[in-house]
Amino acid sequence: MDFAYTPEVEEMRHRVRTFMDEHIVPRNRQWLRETGAGDPHPPFMEELKALAKSEGLWNMFLPGLKEDEPGTRLDNLSYAPLAEIMGRVMWASEIFNCSAPDTGNMEVLHLFASPEQREQWLVPLLNGEIRSCFAMTEPDVASSDATNIQTMIRRDGDDYVINGRKWFISGAAHPNCTISIVMGQTDPEAAAHQRQSMVLVPLDTPGVDVVRNIPIMHHLSPEGHCEVIYRDVRVPAGNLIWKEGGGFAIAQARLGPGRIHHCMRSIGQSELALELMCDRAMERKAFGKYLHQHGTVADGIARSRMDIDQARLLVLKAAWMIDNHGTKAAAKEIAMIKAVVPAMQTAVVDRAMQVFGAMGLSSDSPLSALWTWGRVLRLADGPDEVHIRTVARREMDRAMEHRGETEPYLTRPEDLAI
Repeated sequence: MDFAYTPEVEEMRHRVRTFMDEHIVPRNRQWLRETGAGDPHPPFMEELKALAKSEGLWNMFLPGLKEDEPGTRLDNLSYAPLAEIMGRVMWASEIFNCSAPDTGNMEVLHLFASPEQREQWLVPLLNGEIRSCFAMTEPDVASSDATNIQTMIRRDGDDYVINGRKWFISGAAHPNCTISIVMGQTDPEAAAHQRQSMVLVPLDTPGVDVVRNIPIMHHLSPEGHCEVIYRDVRVPAGNLIWKEGGGFAIAQARLGPGRIHHCMRSIGQSELALELMCDRAMERKAFGKYLHQHGTVADGIARSRMDIDQARLLVLKAAWMIDNHGTKAAAKEIAMIKAVVPAMQTAVVDRAMQVFGAMGLSSDSPLSALWTWGRVLRLADGPDEVHIRTVARREMDRAMEHRGETEPYLTRPEDLAI
């Protein structure tokens, strides 16, 4: 595995970083001010999106783009350092049309959509004209096990009728969010992994009710983590994605790349936290010494560097695995990074907050938001326990294949007899 960046990727890193430094970071305070005043999507964002698109910094996450589809065709290993840079500002990914949940939804449509669905929904998503949400998680069941999903999708003539309640649906409060991909049961009597299907449901369909934008750790996201109720929502049968009973397989295809994208951005957020911690430690004195000259602070700085670099290497390995062997073969690596990276992020940011003191808890620095997002990722796209369970099962499968091979390393009492 060679993780060295190619000259082409180095050029892209420079271009993305330059764009961030010149156009996004200087607008961050304006974004905070305007979203805090109640505008979830300040108008300047559309201007920046048009500029990024014109500069070819667009749809960089999707390796399978066709020649007539807008974007830069990068594999996962090449995209990782770019996502890391974008992750440093929480809203930056949208400017490059690389933000969740749109990235995962575009991948779903790219892989499974009919020609009509591609034209109606994928094309405007690729062009950044609309946004989308992914309605899977439900409040009444443990949604980490997708076979628990209770929302019903019932066939009625030429239509499907949807009834169910979803929550923590990211992006549903965005003013440009036009379409939701809804996962629910089409056949409760089928085998556990063939009960679910996915359908495209426009948010303006009668019966769709975005009930509320749920605060996360007392923070209200402008784009929303929403509760959405579907009451007798009727859509054409042509809105079914792929086939009935294919929902679980689609979810697995979608969540793998989505999880690695989250982890890539988290690396960038953790790097920013470490940079802030180091700057603060050079500026502040306590008990006659700069903070970084105190052993406990120095220890936190060193451990943060080691934690970030270890996590980055694991993310790059997962990206390499996906590129070379496919998402299924990389399942263990994806599970590992999804458990490792959010825990790393919260640990690094927590150390930075401690160095900042009370300011680290306030909105005067980005640290509290970065910590909150790291904590969210310990649940989003599956809780830690599910991913750790996956790693353990894969490891035990491997152990079963090699059972008994460790026996020569064991010592018995008779082996020690003189």
